[in-house]
Amino acid sequence: MNTIKEKIFKNNPTRMIVFGFLVVIATGTMLLCLPVSSQNGQSINVLDALFTATSATCVTGLVVVNTMEQWTAFGKTVLFCLIQIGGLGFMTFIVLGSLALHKKITLSDRLLIKESYNQNNIVGMVKYIQKIIFGTLLIEGIGAIFLAIAFVPLFGFKKGILYGIFHSVSAFCNAGFDIISLESFIPYVDNVLINMTIFILVILGGLGFMVWLDTIKVLKLKWTKKWSFRVAIKRLSLHSKIVYVSTFLLLAFGMLIFFAWESTNPYTMGHLSLKGKLLASAMQSVTVRTAGFNSIDQGSMTEVSKFVSVLLMFVGASPGGTAGGVKTVTLSVLWIAVLSVIRGSKYTHVFKRNISFSTLQKALAVFFISLTMVLLMTLLLSYTERNMAIEHNFMDILFETTSALGTTGITTGITPYLSNIGRIIIIIAMFMGRIGPISIVIALTKKQNQNKYQLQYAEEQIIVG
Repeated sequence: MNTIKEKIFKNNPTRMIVFGFLVVIATGTMLLCLPVSSQNGQSINVLDALFTATSATCVTGLVVVNTMEQWTAFGKTVLFCLIQIGGLGFMTFIVLGSLALHKKITLSDRLLIKESYNQNNIVGMVKYIQKIIFGTLLIEGIGAIFLAIAFVPLFGFKKGILYGIFHSVSAFCNAGFDIISLESFIPYVDNVLINMTIFILVILGGLGFMVWLDTIKVLKLKWTKKWSFRVAIKRLSLHSKIVYVSTFLLLAFGMLIFFAWESTNPYTMGHLSLKGKLLASAMQSVTVRTAGFNSIDQGSMTEVSKFVSVLLMFVGASPGGTAGGVKTVTLSVLWIAVLSVIRGSKYTHVFKRNISFSTLQKALAVFFISLTMVLLMTLLLSYTERNMAIEHNFMDILFETTSALGTTGITTGITPYLSNIGRIIIIIAMFMGRIGPISIVIALTKKQNQNKYQLQYAEEQIIVG
């Protein structure tokens, strides 16, 4: 047995991560299948339970049954746990359990943590996890308080508190699950407190834990004599700078497009005041990249807004965060490379720092593997759902598959009407989106020895462009 285990997982921690997520999903599926999980007291269809468990663990938010109506308090608690585990990664909770039981964190555990959080080395991994757990609980706690302030007057003390906790965790983990109404946050589209709290939680979860720690380290300089905003920006790592700039530009771009194309649409924002339109545009811009909360009807948006939503879903959040997509840094590296070519520069550089060729290679691989996955899944789903009961078009299918692979979780309304085969396709897409394209490839292949001698062939020029 140990020999088989060693052959499968040795020198390939990515396979263990994939296996771990599969175990979490399987456990969640079994728990959701229990009669105690459903409000009607009957076991739900296994495929629907699997779909929901995968969506929660992969922090997506796509559902085939209404979360508010279908699940009991027990079922919602299961979803809550799956979202938290999926958002932070199961290795975080393994380390937490080991620390609580005073068990030693092994080298293999540290390698898994490094792989889970896309780190470069294993030094300080346990402290890194401890900081992540503390920061997560602190932010989710503060978010829950602000949401409870809004929810308690609407739903009473007990429900208001519980709703605040659930939606704070769901927002921070970029899961997009809600139990507040049958229409997600559409009834609260102009509620400033609810929307801004969700907005901030989603952004903080999507920035990535590395950016948090880097920012905190820089802010500590404020208590020194040499601190200034200019010095603080300079002290940030290149990764953090790219994350902040790309996040701001994507948010601004999305907000501008949604405001321009939806402010006169009577089915989305047309009936709102100027303040409401700006708030809804901002919320749509942030949630469409990562979280999946609906503050406007996605199916009623213009085709331009749907297309821009697809682009933003494809990009997703930042590396090391709780969301999916190809990541902001991946897109940024590719754009920086393009600008370097236009400038005639031999090197790919930004903020007075060169970006390595290996980083550029990885960015290209992530981008094109993800693009290929979106195209293949879209074609498959277009074929299996060509006779769907609800009226739809190709954009709705593209929207659905990109939402699943980007673990965004918003839909134009076709998810509950998917066939069994269609649901399986989306389940696979959500899982692949959460694990990541590179990780999936590594898990399915033998990991090459990077120290192994590689033959270099003669170079020859080809014509491109």
